[in-house]
Amino acid sequence: MSPRTSPTSPEAGTRPRVEGDREQELLEATLEVLAEVGYDRLTMDAVASRAKASKATLYRKWDGKAALVIDALMSQKAPLVVKDDTGSLRGDLLSVFCGSGGLTDKHQTDLLGSVITAIGRDAEFAAQFRNRFIAPKAAVGREIYERARDRGELRDDADIDLLSTALPGIILHRMFLLGDPPTPDLIARVIDQIILPAATRG
Repeated sequence: MSPRTSPTSPEAGTRPRVEGDREQELLEATLEVLAEVGYDRLTMDAVASRAKASKATLYRKWDGKAALVIDALMSQKAPLVVKDDTGSLRGDLLSVFCGSGGLTDKHQTDLLGSVITAIGRDAEFAAQFRNRFIAPKAAVGREIYERARDRGELRDDADIDLLSTALPGIILHRMFLLGDPPTPDLIARVIDQIILPAATRG
């Protein structure tokens, strides 16, 4: 281990750690800059200036803006969880996707909108975003369909990987491309007219 990084070196002993309230202040400053200029134009300098910190302070905790922005997004992420079994695929989908952290949670969809262009332009950011932000949500969606399969609701040839992305895919397409807000009514119509006919035994 080099002297610069050694935990026993004088530098390591005197440099303040970025944690607790100060870390949260930096993450909030990141979100403010992100909301104003988007991911592409966000810089470590801009975040440092907003947080009244040095850029070196940011680099003590994060190795670049991809890691910083992901941590900031995760600090605001409401968990999407599979709740108590409602007894049906329809009930489970409505319960999860119309609740906190779901498709009707405006704060969560605003966060997604602030980084949507970066997913296609920045491979490092996209990989971290898919792994840390999207993967847990995708796992919840898959669990809903696996539970429906175990209840005997799904068709024998149902493709759970495909089905579990269909509802958010349709809703987010309508939101970002067509300007159609993700209301509980819209989600229910997509479930009733598209998801259930495609997924269940009828």
